[in-house]
Amino acid sequence: MTKVPDDVLLDLRERARYFAELSDVGVPRSARAGTQAAPAPAPRTPRPPAAPVLSPEGAELRDLAAVRDWVGDCQRCKLAGGRKTIVFGQGNPRARLMFVGEAPGADEDEQGLAFVGRAGQLLTDIIEKGLKMPRADVFIANVLKCRPPQNRNPEPDEILACQPFLEKQIALIRPRVLVGLGKFSAQWLFKSMEPIGRLRGRVGDYDGIKVIPTFHPAFLLRNPSAKKDVWEDMKVVLRLLAEDEP
Repeated sequence: MTKVPDDVLLDLRERARYFAELSDVGVPRSARAGTQAAPAPAPRTPRPPAAPVLSPEGAELRDLAAVRDWVGDCQRCKLAGGRKTIVFGQGNPRARLMFVGEAPGADEDEQGLAFVGRAGQLLTDIIEKGLKMPRADVFIANVLKCRPPQNRNPEPDEILACQPFLEKQIALIRPRVLVGLGKFSAQWLFKSMEPIGRLRGRVGDYDGIKVIPTFHPAFLLRNPSAKKDVWEDMKVVLRLLAEDEP
């Protein structure tokens, strides 16, 4: 049997503890009512919860502009000290298709826009050449709104800090299909610890929205042979969109 690398095991254990502690509305039990978290149960793959009603001080957030105002000059996690801009996401607020990446990179941090570097250009090709639709017709966001130092992986406390914003974006846009780009996005949408290699090829459900996990464009830049797998995933996206047409 192939030995799993220690760093992969450590990452899985950390994510197991994080996801096992989530309540039915997607927040850690230890953060509610000042209670202490119970010992983490064995890892499992629950169905994703419905997007909760999350708004600042009871205010009703009716559109994406209001959510962006809520984000403000966010200081809710340690990433605030190293970022240049907040990358809220952009696109059609009534998009039928929404892409969710992992975190902004250097180009995104400079421009304040999601997927504008080399990986962004590849995503544009996937959308416009593969799916045959203008990029402006979809909505693109990330699990994190700020760039992690040296593009390291998102950490659980950072994911938790950004979670209400992404949940509200999805709830307001209500796309017909969500595409999770990469490990952390796919795991967030599926509420699963499984690696992206196991998640892709499935059709998930997020609050009644179909979820298609696939490889991140940055991964494709390093592994061009995986483009054929992404194309298979995009064919499923096209089928689901066609089935949902009025």
